Amino acid sequence: MRRLRIEHRTGYRYDAVANASYNEARMLPAADPGQIVLASRLDIRADRRDGAATRRGVTSRHEYLDYYGTRVTSFEVLAPHDALSLVASSLVEVRPTPDVGEDACTWERLAAVGQSTVALSEQLLPTERTAPPVEVARMAEEIAASAATPAQAAHEILHRVGDAMEYVQGVTGVATTAAQAWAKRKGVCQDITHIALGALRRAGIPARYVSGYLQPKTDAAIGETVAGESHAWVEWFDGVWHGYDPTNRVAVGDRHVRVGRGRDYGDVAPLRGVFSGEGASHLFVSVGITREA
Repeated sequence: MRRLRIEHRTGYRYDAVANASYNEARMLPAADPGQIVLASRLDIRADRRDGAATRRGVTSRHEYLDYYGTRVTSFEVLAPHDALSLVASSLVEVRPTPDVGEDACTWERLAAVGQSTVALSEQLLPTERTAPPVEVARMAEEIAASAATPAQAAHEILHRVGDAMEYVQGVTGVATTAAQAWAKRKGVCQDITHIALGALRRAGIPARYVSGYLQPKTDAAIGETVAGESHAWVEWFDGVWHGYDPTNRVAVGDRHVRVGRGRDYGDVAPLRGVFSGEGASHLFVSVGITREA
């Protein structure tokens, strides 16, 4: 068991004054099997500085669970502002959940169960971001054809994708597709997860995108704060859901804190919005994770 305190700071700086902005944040963890949210809050601040004066104001704020069960905060700022800042603070207790049910599900049973609900069947469909390139699609089909069970196929696909991709920052962006990242054989967790999702779905295995946080230091001392980042991994289904982190090639454990689920990154972006004004907006992000137990 680990108790982790997470502070996620993000927001936008604008080239010129934004007259108004409309935003959605998905930054707070939700209760889940093996994950207890002890405390969480999201502080939002919109600033405009005129000399020494600072005016702040968020004119409306609404919180709800979206279709996939992710906590969402939508808010508007209808006063002119130069910057928008959010701080998501969470205290979460994470316990590893036993991975049961592997190899108990046959291909025939999975094919029937996978079409039994909309929630499962939609996780079999490719999206623009996850559509696998020809080489990955062929690999997934060959693995599925030779694997005795969906679980065996899922493990082989995830290992192959993880082994083939090199984690490199700065070579891809939030709009990069699985095919584009695969062509470079480089990318970040978002790209590796998209490739893995496309391959699993092509093999006939329902799979979903998970966003959250990863404590990067396995032996962090109690009270030690380490720099982290938003992270992404997959959950695949063969009668029950299994979590796997293809970027680090490990099963999801007590260092992973889940925030959201969806079909791909587009469903779980930590912060998105539009603004009225001239010039561009510039996103900033920092994450600190402290182990408390």
